Amino acid sequence: MALSNDEVLAGLAEIINEDTGIAPESVQTDKSFTDDLDIDSITMMTVVVKAEEKFGVTIPDEEVKNLKTVGDAVSYISGAQS
Repeated sequence: MALSNDEVLAGLAEIINEDTGIAPESVQTDKSFTDDLDIDSITMMTVVVKAEEKFGVTIPDEEVKNLKTVGDAVSYISGAQS
């Protein structure tokens, strides 16, 4: 069963919080991973791997560079689940 965007966002916020200590409520769809959340490429790959496991999706490396904002990731994961 596909999760709602809100459920995906909450799950991503939880992963980001575990890896970076960023408060889950700070992880919002309009936030840039690099500019707003200060997530570097290595941390981003860790987040991607954990998100793939948590949501049962595959995010190809060439897609990761297109995930600029939290909203991009939420949309991608939601679309990949259906």
